[in-house]
Amino acid sequence: MSDDRRQRIWQVVASIPPGKVATYGQVAKLAGLGNGARMVGRTLGDLPEGSSLPWFRVINSQGRISLPAGSAYDRQRDCLAAEDVILVNGRVNLRLYQWQP
Repeated sequence: MSDDRRQRIWQVVASIPPGKVATYGQVAKLAGLGNGARMVGRTLGDLPEGSSLPWFRVINSQGRISLPAGSAYDRQRDCLAAEDVILVNGRVNLRLYQWQP
């Protein structure tokens, strides 16, 4: 993937305010990448350890955390909870929490 695309994804993710979430597809569209939701997922998965980018604010279109259960899932859930984003039955209510730029 080009550095330009990666930078555009990072800029969109950095813009998501605390207490809000965006979907992978939403980030792709805002970054000008059309239907590049998977590209967003791969880019966020390749972030260097210790990155300050709020990757945890990006979830799937069903309002769920896409990571498998375990440490990364738990970390994302805990980061969202710290910003008062509540998961009910493993889902975020997108009507309440989805970022509308």
